[in-house]
Formats: sequence, C-alpha cells, structure tokens
Amino acid sequence: MSATQERPIQANAERRYTVSRADLPLSCPLPEMALWNSHPRVYLPIEATGEAECPYCSAHFTLKD
Repeated sequence: MSATQERPIQANAERRYTVSRADLPLSCPLPEMALWNSHPRVYLPIEATGEAECPYCSAHFTLKD
C-alpha cells in the first residue's frame, strides 16, 4: 500500500452509521470497509423506513436524507 492510499475503515468497528442516498444501495459492510475480517456482504432495505439493521453484526443504519 502506498503512502497516498487510505486504509480501509475497519469493518464492524461501530454499531451506528448514518448514510445518505448517495450510499444506496446500502450494504453491510459498507464498500469502504475492509472485508477480510468481516461477515459476508448483505444488502439492506433502508429506503422505505429510513432505518435498517444488519442481521449479522447488528449495526444500525439511518438514512439522513
């Protein structure tokens, strides 16, 4: 990894995330998270209620717009 590349966000490090419509479709772990030490990627329906919870890690997502 070069000095100019950013490290991926650690997957499942937090339990609450705020996402925007630009982040849709919503998946957990999020695309910018490291996947090697996480659960399988799942897509979460958030559009109807504005909230979603991951069935694997219980991370709670809130849609901000």
